Amino acid sequence: MLSADSGAHVTAEEYGVGRVEALSDGVIAVAITLLVLDLRVPEPKAGVSLADQLGDMWPNYLAYVISFLAIGIMWISHHATLRRLRAADHVVLVINLLLLLCIVALPFSTSLFATYLNASEGAHVAAVIYACSFLVTALMFVSLQYLIVVRRPHLLREPITPVQQRALLRRGALSAPVYLVAALAGLVTPYATLGICVALGFFYLLRIRA
Repeated sequence: MLSADSGAHVTAEEYGVGRVEALSDGVIAVAITLLVLDLRVPEPKAGVSLADQLGDMWPNYLAYVISFLAIGIMWISHHATLRRLRAADHVVLVINLLLLLCIVALPFSTSLFATYLNASEGAHVAAVIYACSFLVTALMFVSLQYLIVVRRPHLLREPITPVQQRALLRRGALSAPVYLVAALAGLVTPYATLGICVALGFFYLLRIRA
């Protein structure tokens, strides 16, 4: 059997990477599109200007930007991860599906956080859920990377050195402890969670590479 995207030989226990990447791209595209649904047009209200209503929605705008950047960066990193593969096996497919499961849930946690950020009750819980959703997603992504570069080196297009392995895993694992701190900070104030997530998003954006 031949891989549809590379022509590389794969065994009966292996799968071409093309369909894995196509499914992943589609799911991530849906998740990143769903984020915009929380940017609703305000209903006209007597005595309240449109400008005031739009200004009150600033948590929605900021949460949208943070989550859009985070998912976008994951997509670029995910593309780079799959590009290293000549083929995938069953375990790679399962871990990749679990990663997509986490990514699809991010629009919900984003909407929850934006809705409750300024609320008198529930803001801390919403902040913790928001940070934890990214924490779990980051852990799944690191698990996929570890599986590919450490546990399944025979599936790689080209071998990589131990130094390259450590560099890839270290860069991917950096976000997990930061999201954990963001979740714990949410117990104190949700604005700390917001600030940490903003900083992490721009950190990865400036350092992003395929």
